[in-house]
Amino acid sequence: MGNEQLSNSQILIKECVAQEYAEAASFENEAAYFEYFAAAQVLKDYDLSDEEIESGIIGAGNDGGCDAMYIFLNKNLILPDQIETITISKESSVEVIIIQAKRENSFREDAIMKWKTVSDNLLQLSNSLEDFKTRYNDDVLELFRTFRDLHTKLIRNRVKLKFKFCYVSYAVECHPNVKQQAKELETIVKRNYPSSMVCVDFIGADELFEKYNSLSETVVNLPLVEIPIGLGKNKEYITLVFLAEYFKFITDENLGLRKRFFEANVRDYQGKNAVNSCIRDSLEDRNSEEDFWWLNNGITILASEAIMANNRELQLTNPEIVNGLQTSNEIYNYYSQNVAFLENEKRNILVRIIVPETEKVRDDIIFATNNQTNIPKSSLRVTDPIHLEIEMYFKSRGLYYDRRKNYYKNQGKKAKDIVGVSFLGQCLITLFLQKPDFARARPSTLLTDDETYSKLYEDNKDLEVFYKCALIGKLIQRNNICGV
Repeated sequence: MGNEQLSNSQILIKECVAQEYAEAASFENEAAYFEYFAAAQVLKDYDLSDEEIESGIIGAGNDGGCDAMYIFLNKNLILPDQIETITISKESSVEVIIIQAKRENSFREDAIMKWKTVSDNLLQLSNSLEDFKTRYNDDVLELFRTFRDLHTKLIRNRVKLKFKFCYVSYAVECHPNVKQQAKELETIVKRNYPSSMVCVDFIGADELFEKYNSLSETVVNLPLVEIPIGLGKNKEYITLVFLAEYFKFITDENLGLRKRFFEANVRDYQGKNAVNSCIRDSLEDRNSEEDFWWLNNGITILASEAIMANNRELQLTNPEIVNGLQTSNEIYNYYSQNVAFLENEKRNILVRIIVPETEKVRDDIIFATNNQTNIPKSSLRVTDPIHLEIEMYFKSRGLYYDRRKNYYKNQGKKAKDIVGVSFLGQCLITLFLQKPDFARARPSTLLTDDETYSKLYEDNKDLEVFYKCALIGKLIQRNNICGV
């Protein structure tokens, strides 16, 4: 192997990984970093934060070939502490992604064989997970238990189930024997879940380098029906947009919903409720004399910049749909199932575009547009003034408080300097309330408890406390102390 000639993609992606690892600081070695790197590339379209990616890294001793594992419900990452509160409509989808990352120049059969064994052991509901405690580590068992719990809870909802196994290496080709092992893996999983979709993806040096170089789209053009009404020194626009063009605006090249556009909207899609059923009925009534925008409140989009590309096209930088999540999802669901209707669709939707001058104005708009119906206060808490103060205080000291998911990641800030909302909450509960077990067990619901939130954020106004707690947490994380 020492005389093996490497391809350009192999040489370049290896160099990229080495340089990224040198700057990462929080990984024990390059092999550990490669597991994170591989997961980040595989999950690029899911727009996860660094913390969310790290939460699925389970590669250690006794991992059964699962270096990382993620469970998604309707493209939303599911953590163990969310199961009991999940409510969904029918026609939802659950996706399980399992990743194995090897810094090798080939794909090997034994990697697939490990997946065959772990799938046969842990995906078969008749097997007790307790029987495998000595064979698989706790993180592996916890994630498979989370999948079982989620699948059991949603069994009456007729959800679509997909298993995706991603084998990442520096290989340039895959031997037929390895592909045959992959087919046998698919058979094993299908035996336990006959109606599921199962795929095995081999991601070699070429594909990995291509994924690494693909940038998250932040500048998007929005075609308009007519010249928009411009207000406030070109900081606000009111306009009509063809439904077909709006559908294209909110979808990517694979006709998937651009979820990052909706990160600021704290309302989850509510499925088939009365309001959404009316929206759907309006979309289906294609021969109505009433235009769609007459019957709908429309969409509000915030952007960091909005300029006229031409008389009938706006160029938006970092667009965020802060009001109109339900409408957008119904438009997406309807036309993704009826793509042929887009060509002759002449109806319009009302769109408001705003470029906030300050962060406070931005948060006020988000709060107001999302507070018109009954929404739990906990969902809006990151717009509380204290979180903006924490962000500004951290920024002046070299840390970046990511109260707007992936905001700083998309600006190119390093993961070692980014402090997520859940991460800070865990640090505060561990150090301030002396409850590390609670912090670790419920990372996604830390802000939902009124009493805990009050103690952490309302009673405590000392920004230095927040900063030092985050600093200690990052120090522990960088040095891999206590398995953090």
